[in-house]
Amino acid sequence: MERLGQSPSYSESSLPVLSDDLRREVAEGLFYTHARLSQNTNKTLEAAAFLYGLIELLNERGLITIEELDARKKAVGERLANQFKEQGLGVMMQDPEEDKYSFQHEAKIDCENRVQFCKASCCRLRFALSRQDIDEGIIKWELGRPYLIAHDKDGYCSHFERGSCRCTVRENRPVPCRGYDCRNDKRIWLDFDNKIVNPNIDRPDWPECERSHQGLNGRGSDTCESTT
Repeated sequence: MERLGQSPSYSESSLPVLSDDLRREVAEGLFYTHARLSQNTNKTLEAAAFLYGLIELLNERGLITIEELDARKKAVGERLANQFKEQGLGVMMQDPEEDKYSFQHEAKIDCENRVQFCKASCCRLRFALSRQDIDEGIIKWELGRPYLIAHDKDGYCSHFERGSCRCTVRENRPVPCRGYDCRNDKRIWLDFDNKIVNPNIDRPDWPECERSHQGLNGRGSDTCESTT
């Protein structure tokens, strides 16, 4: 009999063995995935060749400069990244990535004196996890939207303890949780010093209703559109 608190021991013979049919199905699934990746890579290379060729021609003829193109590329890239995040497209991971256990820029907020006003709204914000978080296997992520931190039906993080408003994985929390500074985030605080919150945090569709939401790094000041 196994004792409570002890990990069960397994012999090599007791481990499950994949049947030939299951192994074949997994292999076929992987082959399909790899084939699609190869096709997408070829299409991407073809599109990139056309695009770079067009850029070189426009630059040679003096119609655009590389400096102008770089500036516009950065702005458009940020806009598309936000659209992808909002629509749940692609795989999202922290970039650049930092070691969360040696992170030196933790925000110092007196949460214990504010949570009654802000209702821990920061725990309703969505963000991508890091490879470190995923490999560690402690922080849950959305299976349908890899690798965004998991949220429950009430909109709060799956690791948020209702009632006490505490984080159940505080020692292992991701970098965005450690570094997030809510003081200038108008989605939450209209006046941080005087503890005046944005009334929209009471809406069930917050923060999605905020037109300028940017994940945990948001500085948006636009208000939610009325749903009445």
